[in-house]
Amino acid sequence: MIELFISAFITLFVVIDPPGCAPIYAGLSAEAPPRQQRSMAVKAVLVATLILLGFALFGKQLLAALHIELDSFRIAGGIMLFFIAIDMVFEKRTQRREERAEKIRAHNSQTPEIEDISVFPMAMPMLAGPGAIATVMLVVGQAHGAEQTLIVLAALAAVMILSLGALLLAAPLIRLVGASVEAAITRLLGVLLAALAAQYVIDGLRGSFGI
Repeated sequence: MIELFISAFITLFVVIDPPGCAPIYAGLSAEAPPRQQRSMAVKAVLVATLILLGFALFGKQLLAALHIELDSFRIAGGIMLFFIAIDMVFEKRTQRREERAEKIRAHNSQTPEIEDISVFPMAMPMLAGPGAIATVMLVVGQAHGAEQTLIVLAALAAVMILSLGALLLAAPLIRLVGASVEAAITRLLGVLLAALAAQYVIDGLRGSFGI
């Protein structure tokens, strides 16, 4: 059970990437007062958690309604995660996030009040993006029985708590860690995610073709 929790936690942590979301949030909310910053961080994590929890609990039924087998979803999800991993290794994912953040900052500079960024873009797509949604469905799909499902959901809860902490401590963390260390961590997590993505594809092919 501990192995399942650790595996689910690492997978979700790598994909959701709380350390990568922290600097983006710090930049987007820089002009907001501290109270609004805390409020938006809590709201962003809450909304993202509800989105991921919904897909974790009802994603399998959605696949069944669309006549999609779980093994097919494993293959598709693994390929998707592999491309995310490539982006992390070559920092393309961070670049796109920063470009999106710059657009939001430019929009905020033209308005007298700081726009609420908790739902978009923080909750979705930065925290609960397509990769995270696919991952949580894949991880829950590998759980057998209610007990293992609860363990996976506990891992999701742990990652979201860390995400909240990362957003609340975004500015101090950026000053403490520095851009170079953050980039190195992102690349390392990208390599790990690539291996996990390959395993999802292998599992899907084994289930589909019995190999």
